[in-house]
Amino acid sequence: MIFNELSLTLHSDEIIALIGPSGCGKSTLLRMISGLESVDEGAIEFQNPEQSTVGYVFQKPILYPHLTVEGNAALGISEKLSKAERSQRIAHELQQVGLEGFAQRKPDSLSGGEAQRVTVVRALLNQPDVLLLDEPFSALDLPTRRKIAKDTRAFLKSKHTAAIHVTHDPEEASILADRVIEWSHLMPDVSDKE
Repeated sequence: MIFNELSLTLHSDEIIALIGPSGCGKSTLLRMISGLESVDEGAIEFQNPEQSTVGYVFQKPILYPHLTVEGNAALGISEKLSKAERSQRIAHELQQVGLEGFAQRKPDSLSGGEAQRVTVVRALLNQPDVLLLDEPFSALDLPTRRKIAKDTRAFLKSKHTAAIHVTHDPEEASILADRVIEWSHLMPDVSDKE
C-alpha cells in the first residue's frame, strides 16, 4: 500500500501544488490520476468521466530528436485541424511561453527550460481538463525554475486549465499554485515507497 484514506478535490481552473519528500507517493498519485497505474481500492472521479482528458508533463522533457519543436508540439493537437490551422495554433502557443521563432528548431538546440516549455505546450494543445506536472522544473537552475513556474501559471490560467504540480520546492509551489498542500497534511499515513 502506497497511501490510504487519501481525499483530494481539484476544482475547475485551480492549480494545486503537492510538496513532500521523495518516495512518499506523489508521483504515484499522478500516475494513478492519469491512468498509467491502477488504483487497488477507492476511486478517482472526474466530473464528466466520458469526456475528461488528462495531460502529463514528466520530470524530464520527452521530445523526439528527429522532429522540430513544431513537430513535437503537433503530437498534442487534434488531427481534425488542417496543417495550416495546426501550425498557426502551435505558433501562437509557442509565443505564449516565450518560444516565438522556435518552431523549426530541433530539440538538441534547446536549453532544458526551453525543452520543458515545449512539453507543456504539447500537453496543453490537447486541451486537457487537468494537467499533471511531475517535478518538471527540478533539473533547472533556480532563476530559470522560478521564471518558468511564473510563466506556466500564467499560461495555465489563460487556458483555464486545472493542474496538479508536484515539487520539493516551496517557493516554486507558491509561485505556480493557487493552493499549496504539504503531503503530510494531506496524507498522514504514508509508507516510504513510491
